[in-house]
Amino acid sequence: MNIIAIIPARMGSSRYPGKPLALIHNVPMVGHVAFRTAMSKCLSATYVATCDEIIENYCKGAGLKSVMTGDHHVRCSTRTAEALLKIEAATGQKADIVVMVQGDEPMVRPEMIDAAVAPMLADPSINVVNLMADMDTIEEFEDPNEVKVVVDHFNNALYFSREPIPSRKKGSDKVPMRKQVCIIPFRRDYLLHFNEMPESPLEIYESVDMMRVLEHGEKVHMVPTDCRSWSVDTPEDLARVARLMEGDDLMKEYSK
Repeated sequence: MNIIAIIPARMGSSRYPGKPLALIHNVPMVGHVAFRTAMSKCLSATYVATCDEIIENYCKGAGLKSVMTGDHHVRCSTRTAEALLKIEAATGQKADIVVMVQGDEPMVRPEMIDAAVAPMLADPSINVVNLMADMDTIEEFEDPNEVKVVVDHFNNALYFSREPIPSRKKGSDKVPMRKQVCIIPFRRDYLLHFNEMPESPLEIYESVDMMRVLEHGEKVHMVPTDCRSWSVDTPEDLARVARLMEGDDLMKEYSK
């Protein structure tokens, strides 16, 4: 099976411009994501998809594969799809599964990629998967930069929100506090189908792409992970991740 990872990255982030090349222990953030993702044994190849020559030049110098895409993309999924079609045209090989890994997940681990893909290998009816992780603090639970998720008994997503869900306002001190981790495998054709769906109202209100799937009556299968991961949305997040990655066991394999 041909499984490829694509890491969409652009310098023009509205919340943190230039963050793909922000240094964490002397390695640009997108480099951490790409090197660590590529360690997954289930992947045939890993690519960075970007519209910025400065990111492409970094990838070339670091020995990472990259694909140049248009600068018109608003959603990571459309940039990923453009990169996918270009990769297929260049290699002459059609992908079966495309793992979209957000470029601001520098703590990604190869076992997270493997865990996200595993349900799709076992069940051909699953078209899209997200990882989810437990949150340890109320501060993180209430942070609008963290996308929260609630699931059914079969670990299919019921709802995603930047608000803290489920509610604690009825006095319950213990509710499941789970966040979306943006490692998202799509079946190849489903990624193209997803991008053809019209944006949905709740997707826009919540600013969460996966709500489009739910609003169209389809399923997002969630996979729990115990791996500790923080996305980087602000300079403060970058500083936190740098602290958490001190002594990281994977960094020695790609950093100098």
